[in-house]
Amino acid sequence: MATSVISPPLSELGPDANGITLTPEEFDSADFEAGWRYDLIRGVLIVSPSPSKKERGPNELLARLLGNFQEDHVNGSTLDDTLSEETITTNENRRRVDRAIWTGLGRVLVDGDIPSIIVELVSPGKRNLKRDYEEKRDEFLEIGVQEYWVIDRFARTMTVFRPGKRRALKKVYDEDAVYKTSLLLGFELPLADLFARADRYI
Repeated sequence: MATSVISPPLSELGPDANGITLTPEEFDSADFEAGWRYDLIRGVLIVSPSPSKKERGPNELLARLLGNFQEDHVNGSTLDDTLSEETITTNENRRRVDRAIWTGLGRVLVDGDIPSIIVELVSPGKRNLKRDYEEKRDEFLEIGVQEYWVIDRFARTMTVFRPGKRRALKKVYDEDAVYKTSLLLGFELPLADLFARADRYI
């Protein structure tokens, strides 16, 4: 007698649901158990642990620097919003990103607004490197993201990708750099401070 695999109810998805197939519509309407990250990649649900302290620490520092810029700088109003752990729709996929930044809208966010900047902090492992540096780069730039920042504590670099005519434009900044972007005039990101924050944690 044949047996069938019973998928868990969509309202109760957690780590045990890793690997099940979902449509984008099912993913968008599902409820998820807290404490995990959920991505939909080519119709397959990928469940992974929440970011480590070495990723959350620099991300929280980045959020504080952005908040200070928004509140204190003469050009702070160009930063509309920034959110961590945001799910981004990229054609058929759903990507949970470390940080999304919206600039130049001049209004409150609405569903479907494409971030101007997406930030990913690299996790250990070769598969994560390929995903962050190649797969996500292509997906994010294709939907209209203007800058994609890959903060790599292992290489002590930040790589910035921008859309080009034929392929993505790439520039690598070392840990001594202070990054500036035309999307947030006056904002300065000292990379050494981000890596120092990651180094606090064992």
